[in-house]
Amino acid sequence: MISADRPATRLATRLSFLVAGFGMACWAPLVPFAKERLSVDDAVLGLLLLSLGIGSVVAMLATGILIARHGSKPIIIAGGIGLALVLPLLVIAGTPVTLAIALLAFGAALGSIDVAMNIHAVEVERAARKPLMSGFHALFSIGGFAGSAVMTALLSFHLAPLACALICSVLMLITMALAWPRLLRSAQAQDGPLFVLPHGIVLLLALLAAVTFLIEGAMLDWGALLVIGTGLVSEAQGGIGYIVFSIAMTAGRLGGDAVVARVGDRATLVGGSLLAVAGLAVLLLAPSAATAIAGFLLIGLGASNLVPVLFRRAAMQTAMPTGLAVASITTAGYAGVLVGPAGIGFIAHAVGLPTAFWMLAALMCLVTLSARAVTAK
Repeated sequence: MISADRPATRLATRLSFLVAGFGMACWAPLVPFAKERLSVDDAVLGLLLLSLGIGSVVAMLATGILIARHGSKPIIIAGGIGLALVLPLLVIAGTPVTLAIALLAFGAALGSIDVAMNIHAVEVERAARKPLMSGFHALFSIGGFAGSAVMTALLSFHLAPLACALICSVLMLITMALAWPRLLRSAQAQDGPLFVLPHGIVLLLALLAAVTFLIEGAMLDWGALLVIGTGLVSEAQGGIGYIVFSIAMTAGRLGGDAVVARVGDRATLVGGSLLAVAGLAVLLLAPSAATAIAGFLLIGLGASNLVPVLFRRAAMQTAMPTGLAVASITTAGYAGVLVGPAGIGFIAHAVGLPTAFWMLAALMCLVTLSARAVTAK
């Protein structure tokens, strides 16, 4: 069996995160083409996009069970190859039904590799006996930047969407081929129960993951509307805040392992959550565009290492098998991204978007208050 504490296994883990972020981001620039090709309105498009989320959540729940028996390697391989094979199908789907089916499959591949690569990362970090999780998650963010940039660049050269998708698929397949022989053969395979309802500390970890992912989803879906609505920036400049947030989060994760090694998980959770709360306050009270951008920067830096720490604590708990615990946390986090922004919309409609964001700050305080319980062991 390949040792988990090797440069090769770390590289394979990083490549898996890179492919997951790259594949997910490749789809975003293709959405307008799908809408035009199918001649659907925004409501129908929204329902179609929901298929991706449904496929992801269902796959996440099943992946924990599969990994409990077969380990993470075959799931990572299947998920990465699945993303590469299904991406071109998203471009050629000619009816809403076929696109919905393709999005379900794409979401299933994304959900599968998401859970499996985090479980693999837990095993590699545990063997290394030093923090590595933040760096792994940074590669997901870098993959997202790369996927969006490569697909957009190819489309800007007036290549057909199918040709662009095929080129990106080939890049993912090459990357998975590099990762394949370096992945651990049986990471997290176990003889315990195939399914365990989340309980104990895992429930708390799942809740905190949902809150943290909700903040990230809110920055993507509502951040621009907040600063535009307050008159701080024009519509054309609305996306600058999220760009700064994303860069700050990626930078924070690239340096996160060193920070965690120095101050520990508890201080990282407390400091990061308080920094994110401060960033939300700065954003909401900002008198100028520059101050609001500084708020986005603080939120990104503060939130960057919260999720990696939560995954690490999932590996250290004993309430339930590690693979099933990581699957539960990943599913809860993804649910926060899917359901949370819609909930923010309902709250914003009732009491205003700024009030909804103050509620997000209050939710982030749960991470601060729970840090001692999460890191008690």
